[in-house]
Amino acid sequence: MPNHRRRRVLRVSETVMNQPACKLIDFLLSRLGICALLFLSVAMPGNCGVAAESRPNFILFIADDMAWDDCGAYGHPRIRTPNLDRLAGDGMRFDNAFLTASSCSPSRASIITGRYPHQTDAEQLHWPVPAAQVTFVERLKESGYWTAAAGKWHLGNALTNRFDRVLDIGTAGFQLPSGPAASKARMVERGSDGLQSGCRDWVPVLRDRPRDRPFFLWLAALDPHRDYEENIIPNPYRPEEVRVPPYLPDEENTRKDLALYYNEITRLDRYVGEVLAELEKQGETGNTFVIFISDNGRPFPRDKTTVYDSGIKTPWIVRWPGRVQPGSTCASLVSSVDLAPTFLDLAGVRAPALFEGVSFAPLLRDSKATVREFVFAEQNWHDYEARNRAVRTARFKYILNEYYDLPLTPPADGVRSLTYTAMRRLRDAGQLTPEQSVCFVKPRLREEFYDTSKDPFEMKNLAGDPAYQSELERLRALLAGWKQKTDDSTPAHRTADEFDREEGTPLANRVRPRPSKAAMMRAE
Repeated sequence: MPNHRRRRVLRVSETVMNQPACKLIDFLLSRLGICALLFLSVAMPGNCGVAAESRPNFILFIADDMAWDDCGAYGHPRIRTPNLDRLAGDGMRFDNAFLTASSCSPSRASIITGRYPHQTDAEQLHWPVPAAQVTFVERLKESGYWTAAAGKWHLGNALTNRFDRVLDIGTAGFQLPSGPAASKARMVERGSDGLQSGCRDWVPVLRDRPRDRPFFLWLAALDPHRDYEENIIPNPYRPEEVRVPPYLPDEENTRKDLALYYNEITRLDRYVGEVLAELEKQGETGNTFVIFISDNGRPFPRDKTTVYDSGIKTPWIVRWPGRVQPGSTCASLVSSVDLAPTFLDLAGVRAPALFEGVSFAPLLRDSKATVREFVFAEQNWHDYEARNRAVRTARFKYILNEYYDLPLTPPADGVRSLTYTAMRRLRDAGQLTPEQSVCFVKPRLREEFYDTSKDPFEMKNLAGDPAYQSELERLRALLAGWKQKTDDSTPAHRTADEFDREEGTPLANRVRPRPSKAAMMRAE
């Protein structure tokens, strides 16, 4: 090769390797033409085997407080979710997907940072994520993706610049104001159906995106978060149609409460369908990776905020035409901490070393593969002080209740619910079963152990059963190792409750917006 051509190739190589991914693509295509595509598929740093010309779009749907099996795709016989059912029929349904926390903002903080809640400095409800945290969204943005969030935000102000656009629906639908305005102790977003559901801006943000770049959309609903209103959908559910879990009392108010919750799931499903229809209209269905999850379990006693499966197990449906087998299912364990590295992996972007999760991309190719043997979860302050930890394998669950002197009180909006009001009445009358009384018991046992294959509702604690001691000790050691590795230490001071545990009414010490972790620690 002549010297002048060799020098030109060297200059091109140096320029190429020093470009961000988005500029690299433009540079190569402008200078090298079609040959650039071959270069990108083998030489782009952190490409993970994904050719640049096929980098997918991403849509992440996040339901707000929806149980993993409360939709038709997971076998619920009554809840009408035709769009989610179709999504699962066109893609893969994951049957062992778990969250790192069953608490709104900590769960989201974990998802966006790829770290466990206590590592984000946003592990308590309403604590904003600090600016120092790294997110997968900014890495996508730096690589050329257009990024947007629409609906419920709940992550604090420091992360808004990680997206090109943030359309925050506001806090009225999930957070009481402080002071006299909170006296009614009710959270209902007034306005249009789209505003109440949190989904008003989902289709507009997809429609208004730039068409010359791949995109990532964080679409977060308010449904089916409390509080509830009547008749929000045509043909609302009747109390006699609901399915009552055995740890809740099967009585009129519980059934009415569940029916209202079902209504919001069906409303949410409609908005998911509208986004999918717009995606099809734009001709982007084939190149868009769509995933639907929830941030927490069902907003009922012994569900949301707990580390039982009813709190941390999530629906997890993936559609990616041509890459994911339609109508397939996957029983392998996945964790919400795996979402961040997976998005980056599929986009051809190297994940930061500080991410705790692993890419579940291998499961999309082979649903019988394994990417992890266990998942971890945590419960921290959420309206009330709490501190519990859990590790789960495909079969067994070990729970460590660090603040076992405290009862398992549900979130304050759950305490004010029809269900919990009925439970208090039945408790006082001595009419609750032991399984239905869990939320009132104190002190609790420090350790719990369950065989979820035989006891899916986790109602028979095997911690004292000699037949399970070997497995219990193994999981106890796994949890201890995880706590040490992730620097999960017990705080020096407990955080005060902000609501009454019997009535769910705000206490005098409650202020909004809630101070950050750093501000609260300085005040101690």
